[in-house]
Amino acid sequence: MPQHFELSLPIDIDQVKGFLSHAEGEALFRCASELESGAVAVEIGSYCGKSTVYLGLGCKATNSTLFAVDHHRGSEEHQPGEMFHDSALIDDQGAFSTLASFRRTISAAGLDDTVIAVLSSSAQFAQAWRGSLGLVFIDGGHSLDAALLDYRSWVGSIASKGRLAIHDVYPGAEAGGQAPITVYRLALASGLFKEIVAVDSLRILERL
Repeated sequence: MPQHFELSLPIDIDQVKGFLSHAEGEALFRCASELESGAVAVEIGSYCGKSTVYLGLGCKATNSTLFAVDHHRGSEEHQPGEMFHDSALIDDQGAFSTLASFRRTISAAGLDDTVIAVLSSSAQFAQAWRGSLGLVFIDGGHSLDAALLDYRSWVGSIASKGRLAIHDVYPGAEAGGQAPITVYRLALASGLFKEIVAVDSLRILERL
């Protein structure tokens, strides 16, 4: 039986920009805190670090490591003129960037020794990755091409009994984009996974 760890947030998580509910965050924490000691997890899409805090705290509890993969230039929906653009995240070069905000969040949460920030696209880092993973969290670009590329880049690295978490899984287009639920359905249809957690728009699957 895995150990049970209580979530204690070291920062005011509501002050961190992001699109994750607290219930979803708690589920990610529990998932990461069930990793074997010394395991490795990968987060695809960190934004300003809200989900990274939950995952990082879970990894810290088990002496595991979290690779937080993000180019920090935002997805399609974060660009100027798009629905989720935040003008406060424009850097001194005039470009959209979440990197400085992310670094402040991780440092404030005391996770510098647990979270390894990877400034890269998901596919680029996957090409260089060697080894198996206890957890992969997909919350990167929400176009169909981007979501499918993230899934296909990392699914082969998830160990037996490892977890695949997918955010923004909405059954209907009126609630949100359909790329994440397409990946979710693809993972289930592959016969490689079973669903073990469903919280708000978060789905967590376990590798068979």
